[in-house]
Amino acid sequence: MKKRNVIIIGAAGRDFHNFNTYYRDNQNYTVAAFTAAQIPDIAGRKYPAELAGKFYPKGIPIFAQDELEKLIKELNVDECVFSYSDASYTDVMALGAKVNSAGADFTLFGHKNTMIKSKKPVIAVGATRTGCGKSQTSRRIAEILMAQGLKVIAVRHPMPYGDLAAQKIQRFAALEDLKKHKCTIEEMEEYEPHIERGNVIYAGVDYEAILRAVENDPNGCDVILWDGGNNDFPFYTPDLMITVVDPHRPGHELSYYPGEVTLRIADVVVINKIDSADFNDIQQVRINIEKVNPKAIVVDAASTISVDKPEIIKGKSVLVIEDGPTLTHGEMKIGAGIVAAKRFGAKEIIDPRPFAVGKLADTYKAYPNIGPLLPAMGYGDKQIKDLAATINKAKCDSVVIATPIDLGRVIKINKPKTRVDYSLQEIGRPDMTDVLEPLIKKIKTKK
Repeated sequence: MKKRNVIIIGAAGRDFHNFNTYYRDNQNYTVAAFTAAQIPDIAGRKYPAELAGKFYPKGIPIFAQDELEKLIKELNVDECVFSYSDASYTDVMALGAKVNSAGADFTLFGHKNTMIKSKKPVIAVGATRTGCGKSQTSRRIAEILMAQGLKVIAVRHPMPYGDLAAQKIQRFAALEDLKKHKCTIEEMEEYEPHIERGNVIYAGVDYEAILRAVENDPNGCDVILWDGGNNDFPFYTPDLMITVVDPHRPGHELSYYPGEVTLRIADVVVINKIDSADFNDIQQVRINIEKVNPKAIVVDAASTISVDKPEIIKGKSVLVIEDGPTLTHGEMKIGAGIVAAKRFGAKEIIDPRPFAVGKLADTYKAYPNIGPLLPAMGYGDKQIKDLAATINKAKCDSVVIATPIDLGRVIKINKPKTRVDYSLQEIGRPDMTDVLEPLIKKIKTKK
């Protein structure tokens, strides 16, 4: 059988996992290259030989996705595998058309080839779009499990933006570990809330190696909590699959990849943000859930918001900083910061775009529909510096920080600032305790 030449189209996450689980030791294929999108400064590197296996002693080059059609011809590529998340069906198939017209097959992997079976029970949290509220849902689940005396270890969907070989397996049990692993702002936003609540969290590049480390963690592990990224489906086979949907973006649950997959495989669907969404939009989401997954249990929830210093908002001109990926490829036009600014009486919400510098200005060019919000982009030192410069250059009375971490601890802000916190609050029954109870009983019986 002639080896097929493959390009894996990705964004430094799902692409590496698809390679590790399907292609790394598969003698029927040669992965000629990865291409990268969504995440800045990934292209131009290599997937290292230490992770790539015996067939790739020189590693595998990573190119910008813009070069894809040229690469297909130059590398005599037979197949391109789409391997990243939160892309509209139009964008996915437009890319497929480019691949096909260049002469290659266009492939989407299902979960059968890429999910890894765990020896421990797995609860997976996914979503239909970036920014639906996966993290707050994961935190709520962890709280319930830990209150039952269970040892919870969270595993986060990959965010490997640094030295890939060094990031093969990362374990975070204390805030000092964030510095040890040279975490970006995006990574800290996901890991820090788990650490502060007392549970260990793992991440990295090789998720089978990570799973085996989790199963043998020195602190012990009763249950694994898969904390998903964007709208991807899990890397581990779940015993309970929970998918979060967002009525602020009705219809997106059926028009973005692979978000609809996470909806269709869900045991439980959480309709989040009911407190701030339009009634008709909520109903449309309910209809869509019923259409594709009528057997799923539906939990209604609010994303409750609190502010540590409301006086910094009331009557002031405020600059609102939101979670970066939620605004960029998540395409959200309203986040927790905007909701808080309006609820607590801001006089004016300042448009940050006239003050954007460097890589922040590039972000607005790449994602022109962000609007008058500031994404907390921090994938590297240069972006963090440009974020700080943009904030401090902005003409405003105060700053509203609606990121999961205290941004003021990472960068120096020269204006009064307040933090917005948001958490999941179930409305009525069934609630998260109800849906977790059968699995909790099963785990306790086996202990």
